[in-house]
Amino acid sequence: MPTSTHTPKKSSRKWIVLLLVIVVIACGAAGYAFWKLRALSASAATQTSLPSAVSAEVPQPLFYPLEPFTVNLVDSPTQEERVLYVGFTLRLNDRQTEERIVRYLPAARSRLLLLLSHQHQAELQTEQGKIALTAELKAALKPPFAPGLPEQEVADILYTTFILR
Repeated sequence: MPTSTHTPKKSSRKWIVLLLVIVVIACGAAGYAFWKLRALSASAATQTSLPSAVSAEVPQPLFYPLEPFTVNLVDSPTQEERVLYVGFTLRLNDRQTEERIVRYLPAARSRLLLLLSHQHQAELQTEQGKIALTAELKAALKPPFAPGLPEQEVADILYTTFILR
């Protein structure tokens, strides 16, 4: 009989060790899963904040459309009257420049009209001529409109209408 009482005690010890091993494995798996989920949620939070960080770095474009201009061009060798009808939008760097252009719009339009009226038809028919005109338009708008004011920084001139007749 002593052998029969000794066997159940050994058997129960095996079950306890086996249960302890299962509990340790389950706790390890739960800890690993928690660690992975926390890392996953942290990377998801970082990814959702990245687009806002990128959009914060990229400034919103600031456009100011001007009414179209109609001007007679410099006389051509054939003495035919040539007319330029051009519309464009200014791409500006900051709100202060926009405010100055709005405040001094008649002066800005006058500068541009004078510049446009001195153009030659042959030059404006080519892409290089239009690119050169863009640079001249920027240069015409750059000087201050009044003493004590800063220069205007026009980032680009975007043509919206360009008819040469």
